[in-house]
Amino acid sequence: MGKSKHQGPISISKMPTPRHWVSPIPFGLGKVKPKHIRDAVKVVWENKDNLHYASNILTKGVCDGCALGVSGLQDQTLKGAHMCTTRLNVLRLNTMPAMKQEIVHADIDELKKYSSAELRQLGRIPYPLIRRKGERKFSRISWDDAMDMIAAKIKSLDPEQYAFYLTSRGITNESYYVAGKVARFLGTNNIDNASRICHSPSKTGLVRSIGVGASTANYQDWIGTDVLLFWGSVASNSSPVSTKYMLAAKKKGTKIIVVNPYKEPAMEKYWVPSNLESALFGTKVADDFYQVNIGGDIAFMHGIMKHWFELEEKAHGSAINHHFVQKHVKHYDELKAHVNKQSWDEIVKSSGISKERIGELSELLARSKNAVFAWALGLTMHSFATDNISQVANLALLRGFIGRKNNGLMPFRGHSSVQGTSEMGCDPFVLPGGGWDEKNVKRIEALWKFNLPKWQGDILGVSLENALLPNDHARKLKLYYMSGGNFLETMPNPVFVEKALSQLDIRVHQDIIFNTSTLVDAKEAVIVLPAKTRYEQEGGGTSTSTERMVYYSPEIEGNKQAVKEARAEWKIYIDLAKRVKPDFASLIDFKDGQAIRDEIANANPNYDGVQYLKKQGDVFQWGGAWLCEDGIFPTPDEKANLLSIEIPKLKKSEGQFYVMTRRGKQFNSMIYNKIDPFNGTERYDVLLNEKDANELNIINGEPIVVYNEHGTFQGKAHFAEIIRGNIGLHFPEGNFLIPKGIYDGPSGIPQYSVAVKVEKAERFHARKDVNYLEKRIEDLETEVS
Repeated sequence: MGKSKHQGPISISKMPTPRHWVSPIPFGLGKVKPKHIRDAVKVVWENKDNLHYASNILTKGVCDGCALGVSGLQDQTLKGAHMCTTRLNVLRLNTMPAMKQEIVHADIDELKKYSSAELRQLGRIPYPLIRRKGERKFSRISWDDAMDMIAAKIKSLDPEQYAFYLTSRGITNESYYVAGKVARFLGTNNIDNASRICHSPSKTGLVRSIGVGASTANYQDWIGTDVLLFWGSVASNSSPVSTKYMLAAKKKGTKIIVVNPYKEPAMEKYWVPSNLESALFGTKVADDFYQVNIGGDIAFMHGIMKHWFELEEKAHGSAINHHFVQKHVKHYDELKAHVNKQSWDEIVKSSGISKERIGELSELLARSKNAVFAWALGLTMHSFATDNISQVANLALLRGFIGRKNNGLMPFRGHSSVQGTSEMGCDPFVLPGGGWDEKNVKRIEALWKFNLPKWQGDILGVSLENALLPNDHARKLKLYYMSGGNFLETMPNPVFVEKALSQLDIRVHQDIIFNTSTLVDAKEAVIVLPAKTRYEQEGGGTSTSTERMVYYSPEIEGNKQAVKEARAEWKIYIDLAKRVKPDFASLIDFKDGQAIRDEIANANPNYDGVQYLKKQGDVFQWGGAWLCEDGIFPTPDEKANLLSIEIPKLKKSEGQFYVMTRRGKQFNSMIYNKIDPFNGTERYDVLLNEKDANELNIINGEPIVVYNEHGTFQGKAHFAEIIRGNIGLHFPEGNFLIPKGIYDGPSGIPQYSVAVKVEKAERFHARKDVNYLEKRIEDLETEVS
């Protein structure tokens, strides 16, 4: 894939650059900003009962938080020690003791009073648990009885009637690989992972455009590129260490541009705690913001390209890299014709950005020799998400911003090793090392020595829908086996999700802690299995970062609060497979983590090298420093594809708003602070443009109602720099407004944006009361004789 090797960590300039300072007032006193030092002290206090082990995790383990890939305190981008609040916030999951028995076995209605954040603080799952239909409490069950019960149920079902799901909470590549292999060994292709609800469109879009579903660049490519452009990403909040890379980039002259409906404060200014200059005076992160309509990115990018083609009419080669396009790219003429037929009126209306502003960015990119395009959930959580990604690829390909230093396409991953899930085969559409094409299927069958099920497995959302099919339906999902995850707080329409989870015969939660979905009823039984953390896994494990770095994280001994009955995730999967098919147990047996890594290296050729990772600090990068190096793409003809993308038609009528869901002080759905330290919002605040609010007679801070045919959300108005006609709600609180069953066709990600109405709460409730009174109730209209 690539031939150049990553050079390893580099030094950041220590010369002060006052032009990038937020304020000469030290530590941002008086400004709304995170209190990093206070938060760090709080984490030390939380872990005071296991401080030595906590310290070993931070200094020896690979971060189980975001996908930057910090090993110990070091990474492959910048020299020096790196630490962030995201990593500190998930630390307690690894150091805390088991839950007390009186809590574990409390009445289920008492447990349901806790939020997921409160459940998390109660401690780890101490031993296997079961709650049968009608039972008010979880009771203890032995590992053998629990696994026998699950195995017996699987043996009684058709393989299309059970499914597996793995989240990305610190799970290693080894566990992903074994789970994917065991699922197929048991005869099912119903296996999915957490990328389905975050970056699956990134992989799908990149594969069809450039032939490979991964970042083509490194974080180091940010440093010294002409333009670093973030689409729909709050990298500083989701992956705080990345702010150090941004600071280094700015010192080398990189312009940082942010495209987002909301002018995120954390992308405007940030105080990097581990850099003295930034900690004191802050760093102005973004050089410019383009506040695009939710769902308006495709039109915005059409505008950039349309302006390029207009520049080309005046001077050939002034905007398009013709040498690169002619040699390495297909369908240029088709794309040009498609873009040129888009009207400026439609582009401006859909994007929400003026023709003049689009022209400014277009000309900046045309003048730039290098650029890195990074994006996150702002582009991926739509029913047209794959088109969003291919449209970004179109921009990069027309300028030749790919396959070389300081250039590339980077899906900015959120979780440690979520990049590895599909690469290990935890996906209904792929196997290790490739897709479901005949050649790859035969290759994997020869390696695994058993036949693979040939029917198409279901994605997460469809599996949940299948749980509600009639009991005698061939695809009725009856058993769902989940390693982590909380669909109540990550999927659209939580009411539907709870109903679906409750209609499963058996639900298995293999996890570290309880969450709200663990407490939902099931028709026969809910079984809970205590898993080991990444750092307790025997023989260590590996994880894959956004930039394709595969890190080895060793087993860290000395956890004085270890859960004695917890088991390594991959070992639990093997145990299950042996009980279901004991006569063929040798086909899925691994004696240790090294044996798994040896097989991974054969199963996925990109991972040839993982077998040599054996000690702390070991790392290799699959694919080399840059994918598609020298313009050679991993497609059948080694050329990339320009795709003609249509501007999506949003179902938004006059007077409606479009919703974006955003994170606050949280990691995925794990909320750590009810007040966002960047903008002072509470979890039920609604980000609203002041001019929109004035038209609705809404004042800042007053109660309002956001509603549509799918649900009602009651919160408070919070005036913010968000583009008119759009509002922001926190995730997952706003998910009640999101309909179920709407997916991006190619990738299967659910749609997370929707049209809504906004009203003052007093007006909404008054109108609702009138409607209620005016509704005829026939039982009360009987005539009196």
